[in-house]
Amino acid sequence: MLSFLLNQSQKNTVVAKTQYYINLANQQLNINLSNIPVLFNLKGRSSGMFVVMRRDICIRYNEIIFSRYFEDNLTNTVPHEVAHYVVYQLHGLKKVKPHGAEWKQVMQLFNVKAEVTSRYDTSDLPLHRQKQHHYICGCMSHQLSTTRHNRVQKNAAIYKCRQCRQPLRWRQDS
Repeated sequence: MLSFLLNQSQKNTVVAKTQYYINLANQQLNINLSNIPVLFNLKGRSSGMFVVMRRDICIRYNEIIFSRYFEDNLTNTVPHEVAHYVVYQLHGLKKVKPHGAEWKQVMQLFNVKAEVTSRYDTSDLPLHRQKQHHYICGCMSHQLSTTRHNRVQKNAAIYKCRQCRQPLRWRQDS
């Protein structure tokens, strides 16, 4: 049976690479960012995530995806998430777009291609996948995750089509 876990040496390597990019930002930008907690508890299809909750910050990595695409995640996902941390410390959350010019500048500083999402084949990995809900607009059909579907049902969000700008409507018969 295949193991989808990282051994302690691999986890240590990811933490060290995270700290490497923080130190690189400190040197190149003449700042003094501290190392932050690195967790391996991210679920779903994302490889990594920089998280801010109140005053607590951390970087979460998906151990299952890292186990399959270890080297590529070290090369791309780690600097991607550290760049979010650097931008947050320099600009805050509300003043910049998540993958805007400031983030792209940090990625350039790291000499890493500024890609927004990874494109891994995860079809055979034991990842949590949300049910998709069928929605329509004036020009096409859409699939919304259960999270977004629940927001619509509670009137907490309205999602619009990027093409025709009409609000998405739930198709209950699907």
